[in-house]
Amino acid sequence: MLAAQRRSLILAELSRGGTVRVTDLVELLGVSDMTVRRDLVSLHREGLLEKVHGGALAVAEPSSSEPGFAAKSVQRLREKEAIAARAAEFVHAGMAIAVSAGTTTHALTEHLAKIPNLTVVTNSVWVADVLHRNGDSTTSVLLTGGLRTPSDALVGPVAVSSLRSLHVDAFFMGVHGMDVRAGFSTPNLLESETNRAMIERSRRLIVCADSSKWGVVGLSSMASLSEASVLVTDAGLSAQASGILSDHVDELVLVNA
Repeated sequence: MLAAQRRSLILAELSRGGTVRVTDLVELLGVSDMTVRRDLVSLHREGLLEKVHGGALAVAEPSSSEPGFAAKSVQRLREKEAIAARAAEFVHAGMAIAVSAGTTTHALTEHLAKIPNLTVVTNSVWVADVLHRNGDSTTSVLLTGGLRTPSDALVGPVAVSSLRSLHVDAFFMGVHGMDVRAGFSTPNLLESETNRAMIERSRRLIVCADSSKWGVVGLSSMASLSEASVLVTDAGLSAQASGILSDHVDELVLVNA
């Protein structure tokens, strides 16, 4: 098992219970005590958990906290890949779509690269790079300008201005958090404004978010839950959360990771 996969599993365990013990992780991962401790130290240095004697604790993020792309990219890899594969089924050759920045939408892009004759509007440097390197030759990519955030999104007035005259079939949006009152949110005010502009230019909003995002509230709301035509998430969502989301979004899609 690769280090990134181990660390993703550690963070997944931490998100479920709030604490993890080294002894339990050794059994779960099938690796040595020393390997687990090295992983915990690495994740602690990235600010993704708090290392304590014999294990680790979850770190409560402030609403304005914005982890970088590299830090988020090691979290919940299986869930993100399953969500991406299912979300890609909503895309067909010839469509014009918008894709937000984020690690889940980055995973989605690997699937979009196989679909011909797409027009893809994005404010993500990573998404544009994948399509440039691996995308079908018939696919067109429009990368907005703007200021670059820690999560490698291009945001702000330049990004918003470039979106005003566009019309796309669907907008695939990653989120920092989702909550019944706050809706879909992000810790970055300019990213929130840019994503709202993409929502306004899209016929359908398709949100791609793993179950750990439920109950997390970022500084700025981008859309209410009811604005989502589709929410693709993983089956780790609690029954209570599933019920709430089913009442608000048009279509809730749960995938097994």
